[in-house]
Amino acid sequence: MTRPELLMVGPLADAVTAEIEKDFTVHRYFAADDKDALLAEVGEGVRFVATGGHHGCSAKIIEALPKLEIISSFGVGYDAVDVEAAKRAGVHVTNTPDVLNDCVAEMTVGLMIALAHRLPQTDRYVREGRWPGGDFPLTDELRGARAGILGLGRIGKEIARRLQVFKMEVVYHGRHKQAHEPYPYFSDLTEMAKACDWLVVIAPGSKETQGIVSRSVMEALGPEGMLVNMARGSLVDEPAMIELLQSGGLGGAALDVFADEPNVPDELKALDNVVLSPHQGSATHKTRAAMGQMVVDNLRAHLKGEPLLSPVA
Repeated sequence: MTRPELLMVGPLADAVTAEIEKDFTVHRYFAADDKDALLAEVGEGVRFVATGGHHGCSAKIIEALPKLEIISSFGVGYDAVDVEAAKRAGVHVTNTPDVLNDCVAEMTVGLMIALAHRLPQTDRYVREGRWPGGDFPLTDELRGARAGILGLGRIGKEIARRLQVFKMEVVYHGRHKQAHEPYPYFSDLTEMAKACDWLVVIAPGSKETQGIVSRSVMEALGPEGMLVNMARGSLVDEPAMIELLQSGGLGGAALDVFADEPNVPDELKALDNVVLSPHQGSATHKTRAAMGQMVVDNLRAHLKGEPLLSPVA
């Protein structure tokens, strides 16, 4: 029996690709020298798309696939998928939530500890042989500080639980107050930043959240304030953040995401009050395997006419 045709927009892990190839004929869009020619050649037969959070699936691709039924995306963020175009075409969109919650929350706390205790600097201090010349300067700690979480979703809740273990106070801001959550709610982000020592950004990337962490929000966080971005670079006014970090208007930043990945501004690399990570939030063997399996499982569920595991609302 002929296997249904699938367009792979961006590369996926070898193990995930091997699983997909068991059930589908795969066309590698990302590897095509002439992508328009590939769409023209196979577009009429493609019913399935597999992609990742960075490559997404544009309206142009969706419109070139008249029989498309589902876009299965690797990652919790799906801002690179044109969901409105998919909706107009009657195409299902799925992502991979939940399986990465713990990993991203763990990474968030790790970056916060690294920033507060200056772990990159202490590591260099020992490696460079400077310890015999004197003790490393005193650092900060998380205990007793107030953390404001921007986006108390699945991952945000896991971060909040972990921060409480470190004896931090947790408050949050989002589109609306969540009735059954124990943390104080701020309806105004700037007011929350003004009242916090840390601002943890974990909201989805979208048109609505573009630049939501503005200069005024970071100025409210202040010279002693620490910014942590685990969401998308688009949520933060990056030039304003750099200026404030340079001038002392913002105390520090722990960043896993950037505005133009993988290109990180040299100004950020030169700063000593930041910790930088190359978008590693969910990048562990265990979590990435689980995410990949969910991509496959959503495709297979649709192929069999079964309910999707994680449809995007």
